[in-house]
Amino acid sequence: MIQARDFVLDALARGYDWYAGVPCSFLTPFINYVIGDDVIGYVSAANEGDAVAIAAGTWIAGHRGVAMMQNSGLGNALNPLTSLLHTFRIPVLLICTHRGAPGVDDEPQHDLMGRVTGPLLDTVHIPWTRFPSDPAAISAVLDEADHHAAERQACALILEKGSCAPHPPAPAATALPPMPVPVEGRGHVLTAAERGSRQAALEAIVATSDEARTVVVATTGYTGRELYAIADRPNHLYMVGSMGCASSLGLGLALARPDLRVVVADGDGAALMRMGNLATIGGYLPKNLLHVVLDNEAHDSTGAQATVSSRIDLAGVAAACGYRRVLRTDSATELRMFLRTPDYDGPYFAHMKIRTGTRGALPRPALRPPDVLDRLMDRIGGAQ
Repeated sequence: MIQARDFVLDALARGYDWYAGVPCSFLTPFINYVIGDDVIGYVSAANEGDAVAIAAGTWIAGHRGVAMMQNSGLGNALNPLTSLLHTFRIPVLLICTHRGAPGVDDEPQHDLMGRVTGPLLDTVHIPWTRFPSDPAAISAVLDEADHHAAERQACALILEKGSCAPHPPAPAATALPPMPVPVEGRGHVLTAAERGSRQAALEAIVATSDEARTVVVATTGYTGRELYAIADRPNHLYMVGSMGCASSLGLGLALARPDLRVVVADGDGAALMRMGNLATIGGYLPKNLLHVVLDNEAHDSTGAQATVSSRIDLAGVAAACGYRRVLRTDSATELRMFLRTPDYDGPYFAHMKIRTGTRGALPRPALRPPDVLDRLMDRIGGAQ
């Protein structure tokens, strides 16, 4: 059995200074220790997939990120594990508990995942080893993690029951519940046919983004491709997969690099898919994050099948979650004015209605995803 302090401090010396996760009783000592540390950052994610994307964002920012989860949460994390970490070659370190381990009495819901945790990681090409239960083994395990990180490959440590001694909880922070801010803007007054295009909205984002100090993260589908067609800049990141994770990756990046302005260009389908991250953003209040949801009420790139966003007040949701300023509009001009505000005391949220459809002959980025990411990290000084 080890102390949480022994592992966390050895990891910290190697650059692991940001953690994101969803609690498990096996993880309690680590979460308690990390929350109480003044140097290490911790984000309590709404789900395990968001934890992976948040940790990925901190790595892009030049830090080393750890995603912690129960093994049952691997199901929630498979999409960003495969289409974000693997696609962009982001070496997040996973600490995954082993509930339902063979021969260990546990709850029935853990039985199947307990038997397939290791094989599942093997299937998605994530190398793994047992979490150290002896203090003398910590350095060797972290050496192995360092080796995979040098190869730009995520890896996992499987934490067995009783590997870590208890650690007392940190004092609970006193926080007042967020007061919803007034929603700004003229609202959604145009019919679907009258609304402006995605291109006009993205052009507003490009026009108000200082290339030297702003990162623009574009969600998967037409949004990233159209941003690329408008202007392919080194400060752009085109999310070609991991639908819904643009805002959580942007959150991790914004928290770890408060000197940067992070603009997330999201879609209604993606925002609805991981709407819990709006609450996480509102809870952690990154002042430098601007979250723009371009809402055409459809999954446009797959045939324009309808989403449910026509019935959802996303601006109202963001205001209730704690975003500091919220815009509801269908005007690209009004969006541009909102994005130009000099007072970056965010997070800010803009919900803009647009029409379906896109420009003709829409290209795909010519650079491979890891090359797009390397270019961005070179620009912001985040390369490992």
